Amino acid sequence: MTPNAIQTTTPDVVLQLDNVSIWYTPEKSAVTNVSAEIYDHEITAIMGPSGCGKSTLLRAINRMHELYPGIRTDGRILLQGENILEKDPMVVRRMAGMVFQQPNPFPTMSIADNVMAGYKLNGIKVSKAQREEILTSSLQSVGLWEEVKDRLDKRGSFLSGGQQQRLCIARALALRPRLLLMDEPTSALDPIATNRIEELILELKKEIAILIVTHNMGQAARISDRSMFMYLGELVEYDRTDKMFTNPSDQRTEDYLQGNFG
Repeated sequence: MTPNAIQTTTPDVVLQLDNVSIWYTPEKSAVTNVSAEIYDHEITAIMGPSGCGKSTLLRAINRMHELYPGIRTDGRILLQGENILEKDPMVVRRMAGMVFQQPNPFPTMSIADNVMAGYKLNGIKVSKAQREEILTSSLQSVGLWEEVKDRLDKRGSFLSGGQQQRLCIARALALRPRLLLMDEPTSALDPIATNRIEELILELKKEIAILIVTHNMGQAARISDRSMFMYLGELVEYDRTDKMFTNPSDQRTEDYLQGNFG
């Protein structure tokens, strides 16, 4: 390589969606033949009008949709090369952490027990020293440690909405997942708390791949590296966010970004 040569690196693929279709009934698919690659240390936004399948797709990656009877998933969902549809769902949920729209700390649990809930639910035993390290590092990673370190035995439900959502993110990160799934994580928060969560997400991508469903186009433009636009269950367009927002390749994407529907 010459001294002036520019060396470029391709980010690692963490998640591969291979012709994924999700059926609520035998006659009707909610998601149809979606294929995409999600990269490490990047934020990928899934956008689209209500009912387009974006949350359904996200929950399939975590195997959450299987909690409802009759739902079928076709295709392959490869997380670090392993088809999660062939793995134990509890193992999958350790590999792909989930954060929901409404902050949902376990109401009867303390802040500390909320962070460690995944270990208890999965029957994973840790030493006292390991627990302290996981608890501290998880809360530090979401900027919550200094705010709660003197009241770890208090219930998480007593925190503010923004703090509760950061606690839920810490709970997801505590299991050291390879992918963080976020389903409209700021839609229930005020602007100040939303800004704090967005700053946190930008920090977290240094450590992990993030896939976020959002109805907020401004949010996608601010924080995401790549964006997926879904419509009627199909992936219409997938590209770098700056390119999609300035020069979309599909008229339906352009119409959505201009507010003509959705």
